[in-house]
Amino acid sequence: MLVIVLSVVNGFERELRERVLGVLPHVTAQGYSSLAPDDVEAFVQGTPYSGIDAIAPYVSGTVLLAAKGKIRGATVTGVEAQSYARVTDIALYTTERSLAVLDTTRYGILLGARLADDLRLKHGDQVLVILPVGAVTPAGAVPRQRRFTVLDTFNSQSQLDGQTAFISLASAQRLFRTGKLVHGVQARLTDLFDTQSAREALYQGFGEQRVRVRSWMSTHGNLYQAIAVQKLTMFILLSFLVGVAAFNLVSGLMMIVEQRKNDVAILRTLGSRGGSVMWLFCSLGVVLASSGIVAGVIAGVGIAWSLPYIYSGLSGAFGVDLMTQYFIAYLPVDVRVQDILQISGAALALAIVATVYPARRAARMLPSRVLAHE
Repeated sequence: MLVIVLSVVNGFERELRERVLGVLPHVTAQGYSSLAPDDVEAFVQGTPYSGIDAIAPYVSGTVLLAAKGKIRGATVTGVEAQSYARVTDIALYTTERSLAVLDTTRYGILLGARLADDLRLKHGDQVLVILPVGAVTPAGAVPRQRRFTVLDTFNSQSQLDGQTAFISLASAQRLFRTGKLVHGVQARLTDLFDTQSAREALYQGFGEQRVRVRSWMSTHGNLYQAIAVQKLTMFILLSFLVGVAAFNLVSGLMMIVEQRKNDVAILRTLGSRGGSVMWLFCSLGVVLASSGIVAGVIAGVGIAWSLPYIYSGLSGAFGVDLMTQYFIAYLPVDVRVQDILQISGAALALAIVATVYPARRAARMLPSRVLAHE
C-alpha cells in the first residue's frame, strides 16, 4: 500500500514539475501599460542576471470562441513562434511538433485539444474570436470580432487544453489593437526555484512602477508544496501499517517459540548457547520479514504500474472522469527505486528490531523447567 500511494503522489509531483511547469512560463512580467519592443530588447541586452534562460514578448486577452453553434470562453495569447518555443514546451504537444505553423497564415489559431473538441473543430475549420470590447454604432455596441483558421491543436493533458489558444504575435497586435506594443514578457528560468532573483531582475530591468511580475510559485506554488507535504504525511501515516506488521511478526515468533520450546530446551541441553538460539530465531524472523517485503514490493509495483490502465478502463466503462478537478486529465504514477529502497529498508529494520524480544525469550528458557514434565 505504501508503494502504491507514494507512486501516485510521485506521479502528481512529476507531472506538475515536468508537464504543467514545462508548458507554463516560469515568470511573467505584465506591463501596467503596454511595453515597446525597444524596452524588451533593452532588457535582454542589459540585464546582468543569468538565471533567465529565455524570454519572449506576448499579447494576451480573454475572448469568446464561437463555432458551429457553440461558444466557449478562452484566453488567447499572441506569441512569436521562435522565441516562445524556448520559453515553454507547448510545441512538443502539438500535432506538428512546432509553433512555426502560426506564421503560415495571417489569422491562424492553435487550439487546446479539449477546447477544439468542445467546439467540434478540426484542422482547417473557421472559428470566430469575439472580444468583450467593441465599437459603439447607431445600432448599439458591436463587439470586436475576427474569424481565424484552425491550424493545429495541442494536447498537453493539462488544464491549458480546455482554456487556452495561441495566435501569432502580429495577429494578436492587430486583434487587440496594440500597434507594435506588447502586454509583457514571459520567461523560462535556468533554476525552476530561483524565482525571487528573476523577479528582482525583471523589476530592475523594466521598472517596478511599469510591470507586475508573477512567477509559477504564485499560481502553482501552494499545490507543489501541498504535494510535498502530502507525500511526507502519507509516508508517516502508512508507516504505521509497517509497524503493525512488525507487531504481527513479534506475535508470530512468540507462537513459534512457544510451540518449539521443547526443541529449544533439548538444544540447550546438548550444549547450544543462548546466543546461538537467539541468532537462530532472529534469522527466522528476518527470513519471514524479507519474504513478506519482497512479495509486498512486487505486488505494490505491479498494482502501481497497472493503476493508469485500470483508471482509464473504469472511466471509459462508467463514463466518470474523477480527474477533472485536477491540473491533469489522467492518473499519473511514478514508481521510484529510491522510495522502494527506503520503504524496504525501514520495514526490514523494524522487522529486525521486532525479532529481538522473541529471540531473547527463547534464549533465556531454562531447559530444566521446560522438560520437567516431559
